[in-house]
Amino acid sequence: MISFLLKSFMFIRCMDKSNRAKPPKTQRHAEATGDTSARDRILKAAEQIFAEMGFEGTSLRQVAVNADVPVALVSYHFKNKLGLYRQVFKARDPNTNVQRLAGLALAETESDPERRLEMILKAVMMPMLSLRNVEGSANFGVLLTREATDPRSGERGIINEMFDPIAKATIRALKGALPGRSDPEIVWAFQMLIGTMLYIMADAGRAVHLSGGACDPEDVDGTMRMILPLLLRGIRGVGS
Repeated sequence: MISFLLKSFMFIRCMDKSNRAKPPKTQRHAEATGDTSARDRILKAAEQIFAEMGFEGTSLRQVAVNADVPVALVSYHFKNKLGLYRQVFKARDPNTNVQRLAGLALAETESDPERRLEMILKAVMMPMLSLRNVEGSANFGVLLTREATDPRSGERGIINEMFDPIAKATIRALKGALPGRSDPEIVWAFQMLIGTMLYIMADAGRAVHLSGGACDPEDVDGTMRMILPLLLRGIRGVGS
C-alpha cells in the first residue's frame, strides 16, 4: 500500500500548482483575521453532528455549542446550515479526490488489464478507507454514507457536484480495464465497489464484533487484503 500511495503522491506533486483553487472567501478572511481556530472547530463539530444526526436533524445552535462559539459566528463564516454542510464536504474533497484521481492516472499507465483493474480499485478505495486512521476523520465515512443514501441528497447536489468527477473517471477506467462489457455492467460494477467502500468507512464495530476482532476496518492493509480479491472476482465476473 505504501508503494502505491507514494507513486500516487508523485503524480500529485507533478500537477501545476497554479491550477489549485483558492480557499473560499470566508476561509481567506478567517486566515487574515487569525480566526482559523474557531472556523476549524466549527467544521469539526459540524462534521460530527451531521454524521450523528443527519442534515435535517442538525441545527446551527447545536454546532455552535459543540464548537464553543456564538451562533452568529457560524452564520458569519458559512451563511446558513446548507453552506456549512457543503463546506464540511469541501474540506475533505480536495485531499481525497486528488489522491484518487492521481491513482487512476497511474493505473492507466499499466498495460496489463488484470493489474490495471487492481490498481483502479486501490486508487478509488484506499484514500477513503485511510480516513479512518486520520485524527478527526472517522465521522466523515458515516456522513458520506448518510448523504449518498439520503433520498433528499439530490436537492442539495453535493454528491453529484463533488463526487461525479471521480465517479465518471472511475467508470471510464473500468471500461478500459474490462473491454467488451456493456455500460450497465460497468455501472453496476462501480456501484458494487462504492457500496463496499462506504459500508467499510461507516462501520461502527460490526465487522469487529462478528469476527471476534479478526476483521478491523481501521487496519487498511488487512482490510484490502481481504476484500480486494473478492471485489476483483466479483467485478471480473460481471456479465459472464
